[in-house]
Amino acid sequence: MAKSSRIKSEQRFEQFISNLLRIGVIIATTLVLVGGILYLIHHGTEAPNYQFFRGELPEFRTPSGVLTSIESGRRRGIIQLGLLVLIATPVLRVACSLLAYIRQRNFTYIIVTLIVLLGLLYSLIAG
Repeated sequence: MAKSSRIKSEQRFEQFISNLLRIGVIIATTLVLVGGILYLIHHGTEAPNYQFFRGELPEFRTPSGVLTSIESGRRRGIIQLGLLVLIATPVLRVACSLLAYIRQRNFTYIIVTLIVLLGLLYSLIAG
């Protein structure tokens, strides 16, 4: 009986992770699509100037800057938010997996998942 409940618990967790990834990608795609459409409506007829390189604007380099740009009505901020959601989705999946392994007391997977999560967070912060 305990094995049956463990299998059902694992199936529920797998379904949760599947839904998390699916919903994260759908939200990210929707944000990028809406932001792209709004951006093209406003800037679609402008000719690009490739003579000068312009790097990423400072407000798009941090999550709080992205949110501030959205509040000020910048369409690129919506696109950037979609990209942030897309990046955060697998990181959230690893964090949820870590919590599940802690709950199961599966120390091997706890250590491996913690290493992966720390690597992801380090790459996001240091990069």
